[in-house]
Amino acid sequence: MASAVSKFVLAGLAALILFLGVSLLVVRELGQRSAVSDTRDFAELAGRGIVEPTLSDDLLEDDAAALERLDRLVQERVLSERVVRVKLWTRDGHIVYSDEPRLIGAVYPRGDDEIEAFRSGETLAGPSDLSKPENRFERGEGTLYEVYTRVRTPNGTPLLFETYQRSSALASSGREIWLPFAVALVVSLLLLWLIQVPLAWRLAGRLQRAQAEREELLRRALEASTDERRRIAADLHDGPVQDLAGLSYSLSAAAERSAPDVKPQLLDAAAGTRDAIRGLRAVLVEIHPPNLQNEGLESALRDLLAPLRGHGTATTLDVPAGLRMSPEVELLLFRAGGEAIRNVQRHARARTVHVAVSGGDGVARVEVVDDGAGLSPTELDRRRGQGHVGLSLLEEVAASRGGRMELHTTEGGGTTFVFEVPDP
Repeated sequence: MASAVSKFVLAGLAALILFLGVSLLVVRELGQRSAVSDTRDFAELAGRGIVEPTLSDDLLEDDAAALERLDRLVQERVLSERVVRVKLWTRDGHIVYSDEPRLIGAVYPRGDDEIEAFRSGETLAGPSDLSKPENRFERGEGTLYEVYTRVRTPNGTPLLFETYQRSSALASSGREIWLPFAVALVVSLLLLWLIQVPLAWRLAGRLQRAQAEREELLRRALEASTDERRRIAADLHDGPVQDLAGLSYSLSAAAERSAPDVKPQLLDAAAGTRDAIRGLRAVLVEIHPPNLQNEGLESALRDLLAPLRGHGTATTLDVPAGLRMSPEVELLLFRAGGEAIRNVQRHARARTVHVAVSGGDGVARVEVVDDGAGLSPTELDRRRGQGHVGLSLLEEVAASRGGRMELHTTEGGGTTFVFEVPDP
């Protein structure tokens, strides 16, 4: 049980780690997008809410007073640890204002983002290319993020308000957004996983108890079947078999004393009686196996093969000398081999039958191979439907003990039966 629960817990942990990894990547990406959205919102607030109301048309004429008013406003209310540069562009690429005075009046080629921001009026953001000449004074500030938004002077002239924000501030803002969600997600999933551990133990315990109850029921069923077989075998042996044996002796004795013309009939009757006794003894072996500890598995299986030999079927039996196994496993192999041999006798019309028993490495095995008619899955299902459950019971017994039972039919006829169980 511990092994199964450990596998379940480890599998759950692996799935949890995988899910967490994907979820954290998604949450982080959403946080970064939200942070970028915040930079656009800040640029719109600064450009349209702070700068635009103070713009003067004189700014377009390089009026010193207009520049001073705007610069004072930008220095006090826009520039910060987060925003390190502000520029105000005309449509033709002329910088009419910057908090860096050396840029005022310069003209630079417009990029695609600037053109699009002028055309659409949308607020656009992206990493700053510090290799451009208009960005040469920002190169000492580290990685920056530039945001464009369109503003207008009082007479309606469009200008492009540009801020340069630190990428580190952007990343920090993203972390502030996604980190709490990530922590909550990790804690929730870990709690869910931890809750599953005791539940897994309980379920595994229930399954183990159910399996033990099933094995106990199977054991009791086998014991009840063994007791009933023993009783029937004893009744047959003490009744009909003894009566037939006495009749055989009487017929043989009568034949010796009878007239010559009657003697052959009496001898035939005595021989027929002995054949009936052998048949009954074979039935007794099937109904109640001999004491395997005294007679051995090889002798018991040979007795089961006797009826086949009596009907002309060539049989071989391979049991390694000195093979040892527990009495319980030996009895299981005998019952499994007996069921397979009886099926061959009743249904297969085989010419040859080979039985092999093997053991070692903690596994005991019996194999019965015949060249008869074979047994298709459809035929097997039909027999089960008619109440023939011998093979089904053997399959359940093998599975309950951690073994296996297999039945293979080869093309053109012939069946291989394998029954294998652990023998610790």
